[in-house]
Amino acid sequence: MKDFLTAEDYELWTIVNRGPVIPTKQNGKNKNVPKDSSEFVAADFRMIEKNAKTKKILIYGLSPDEYNRIYAYSNAKEIWDALQTAYERTNQVKRSRIELLMRNYELFSMKES
Repeated sequence: MKDFLTAEDYELWTIVNRGPVIPTKQNGKNKNVPKDSSEFVAADFRMIEKNAKTKKILIYGLSPDEYNRIYAYSNAKEIWDALQTAYERTNQVKRSRIELLMRNYELFSMKES
């Protein structure tokens, strides 16, 4: 997936890793707050479109069952994290699977027949 997204546009992969860029502005107290959509400039729209494009690419490859798992997520990073957890599980589970496969390999032997 990384290769596919980076081939489309490298920024798409950074959105998957870091999350979407939310347009903000400084309020009277010098704090960043989200902009209202009426205040967006061209660069803000561009970044919102990049998140939408990334979501579209991630969603188009899913079956209906997989889509039902992730439809409630609002950005590409959340979708990617949910899919990654569903299919890769945690590092502990991966290590356990590898150890099991290694053990099966070590016990592998030819039968007499």
